[in-house]
Parts: sequence; C-alpha cells; structure tokens
Amino acid sequence: MNDKNKNNKMEAIVSLAKRRGFIYQGSEIYGGLAGTWDYGPLGVALKRNISNLWWKMFVEDREDMYGLDSAILMNQRVWQASGHTGAGFADPLVEDMENHKRYRADHLLEDNGIENPEAMTYEQMDAVIAEKSIKSPDGNALSKVRVFNMMFETNVGPVHDEKSIAYLRPENAQAMFVNYKNVLDSFYPDLPFGIAQIGRAFRNEISPREFIFRVREFDLMEFEYFIKPDEWEEKFEYWRVKFHDWIKAIGLDDNKLHELEVPAEDRAHYSKCTIDFEYEFEFGAKEIGAVAYRTDFDLSNHMKHSGVNMEYTVKGTNQKLIPHVIEPTFGLDRNILAVLAEGYTEDEVNGEKRIYLKLPEHLAPIKYAVSPLLKNKPELVAKAREVYSLLKQKHGAVMWDDNGNIGKRYRRQDEIGTPYCVVIDFDTLENNTVTIRDRDSTEQKRVSISEL
Repeated sequence: MNDKNKNNKMEAIVSLAKRRGFIYQGSEIYGGLAGTWDYGPLGVALKRNISNLWWKMFVEDREDMYGLDSAILMNQRVWQASGHTGAGFADPLVEDMENHKRYRADHLLEDNGIENPEAMTYEQMDAVIAEKSIKSPDGNALSKVRVFNMMFETNVGPVHDEKSIAYLRPENAQAMFVNYKNVLDSFYPDLPFGIAQIGRAFRNEISPREFIFRVREFDLMEFEYFIKPDEWEEKFEYWRVKFHDWIKAIGLDDNKLHELEVPAEDRAHYSKCTIDFEYEFEFGAKEIGAVAYRTDFDLSNHMKHSGVNMEYTVKGTNQKLIPHVIEPTFGLDRNILAVLAEGYTEDEVNGEKRIYLKLPEHLAPIKYAVSPLLKNKPELVAKAREVYSLLKQKHGAVMWDDNGNIGKRYRRQDEIGTPYCVVIDFDTLENNTVTIRDRDSTEQKRVSISEL
C-alpha cells in the first residue's frame, strides 16, 4: 500500500469513528483541544470490552495479581523520588522563532527524513537542524533544542506556593510502588506477585498527532511484577511471550507486531532492559506496549526518600531483599486504535463498495442488531421486540435498528462491526424462525428463535 493509500485509510478510520459514534474530537463545538478525544457510545463499549478482557486475562484468571485503583493526584515527593521532575522525564522542544509555535525536535527531524533522532543528544539535534537548514512547518527558523518536562502541574488547596504543587500522574506505576507495602501488610503474598491497574495518565505532549495514538490524556493498563533479583531474565521472557498472547486475544495479526530492544541511551531512566512492541499502523510501526525491567530502582528510591522500609522477608526464612520489578505496559487507547486499524475492511457486495469493521466477536460493541423487516407493520414490530428482549437479556450488547431499508441497516451495522443482524419477517409469524445475517461473509440463513 503506497503512502497516499495509507493516509487515505487512516482518514477513513477517523471519519468512521466520528460518524458512527466511536470517538469524537474533545471540546469540538469550541474548535477542539489538541490531544484530547472523547469516546462516544460505541467507543466506550469497545474500550470497556478491551479493558475487561485485559483485567480478566492478567488479574482475575491469575492467583498472583492484586488489583489497584489509585488517586490521580499524589504527593509531589513521589515524583521527586521517582526521578520524574528532572531531565529524565522530558522531551526535546524547539520553538518557531516567528510565531512561537512549539514542536518536538525529534518529530521534526523524523519528518525531514532523519533516522533515529530520539537517540541524539540535544546538541546533536541542534547540529543537524543547522546543517540541513530544517525549518518549522510554517517555514520559519527554529530555536535551540531545550528540555521540556511533560508533567502537567497544578496546585492543591487555596494557597499557591511550592508546597502546594502537585502533578497529574504521567504513569500509573508509582501508585503501585507506593502501595506495595500496603499490599504486603494486607495479603503478604509469595514472590513473585504483581499489582495491576487500569487508569488515566497525563502527559503534556508538545505535538499530539496520529488521532488517538499520541494524546495528552490516555489510559494505561499495566502492572508491576515483583520478583527475586536473580529471576529477572526468566520472568522478563515469560512476560514477553504473554504480550504476544494478548495481541492474539484482541485479534491483531502477530506478524504486524515487531519487538524493538531499546538501546541503553534511549531507555527510560529507571530501566535496565526494555522491549517495545510496535504495531504496523498506516503511519508506520509505532509502540503500543512494552516490557521493562525496572530493577529495584523505584522501591529503593521510595525507601530512601520516605524512610519506609520496603524490604520483603522471604516466607519461612530470615532473608530480606528489595524485590526487583518487571513492568508490562499496554496503552489502552493505542490498542483500541490498532484494533480499529486491523478491523477496517473494504470489499464489494453486489458490485457496490462496502466498509465494515472486522472486529473479534468478543470485542464488538454490539453483538446483535434486531430489525423488523417493515417498521410500519405492528405485528412484525411486536415480534421483533420480543426477540430483541430475549437477546438483550442473554447478551446485553444488542441494538434495535429499524431505520431505513434492510440494505441500509446491514451497511450501518457492518460499519460498527456488529457480527450478526437478525431480521423478523412474515415467515417468523408463521414458524418462529428468523433470518440471521453474518457480517463478514454476508451469508444469510434461517434459524429458529430458540436457537438464537
């Protein structure tokens, strides 16, 4: 697929997402706010289906995982201890010298054909910008590259001073580290064990882009898996394989997933080893998750700064240790975008172009759409309502659709990824059978209502 077709496909996905109620631009009636998106009725359902599957797969179905739902605002000392207030959690920023618009320097270099700019120092970026005469998107000269911390800052309480500063969390991990001792005291689990959370995180992105891929607020699904130090390689490999299991569970083509071992100079300040998992989007192979070995960096730092003992006493012994940590992280919004991109399909039916979302049935926002063949026939409507109620009780995610002719209903349901359409016609009144139509094959067959 050439670049033009790839861009057209991405534009088509964005258009479908808005048109059919998956994702809307945030604050749209006021011109929007860059990097913010609102999930509509179908988007909420898809998001919940994916997050519920993740929770079942990595928490409910396991004996070694403990759930958490933590506060977004935390004591500022948490972020000082974790290293997020320094240069370790920052992006390279440049400014248009004429209109003062700001951009990520590595993104501008990448857009100008420079390979691997994220591995460059700020001085190297400045040198390349000068050598290649790279300008801003508006054609103006750029400032020198400087550090830009990505955390959103706010104040807690009525007085705004240094002590009242708080941050919207840029990750979920620190909440799990500061609650590690609480989980120990409440449950005293055996090593290895994990603490898992799905929650909102915030990063003040300089240049949000690619729809819901790079945004300023997003949801992460992640857990910290606490292990003995000498087990890190074994557990790292275990969770690397489990990531591929997740990719298959949400219906992505594993051949489109690429592992990138992050070089030392590009790793986060806390990581000794990281593998990024990149999915082949229309705009390139981009990260949708990662597995990182955080060593004992976080627990040791929090023990040092808080004075609280983070040691774990191995059961049945006097051995004490600071557990090391493997962290699998899954970007929920990026996973949703990958599912939409994977599912978006165009074909022809009876010589006409058809667009449909080939979503896995367990992720589809709507499982069945129920229609009376004619909405002006009370007897068909009454029977269709009976079937609708029956399916609603059993499956929940069932839609009533009597708008337009039956062909238009099929096309509408195809676009939102509904696996099955159920139509009640005059034969239904005679023999209690309905027509059920398959989304992917468009094949239709008659089945009895009891078989539904």
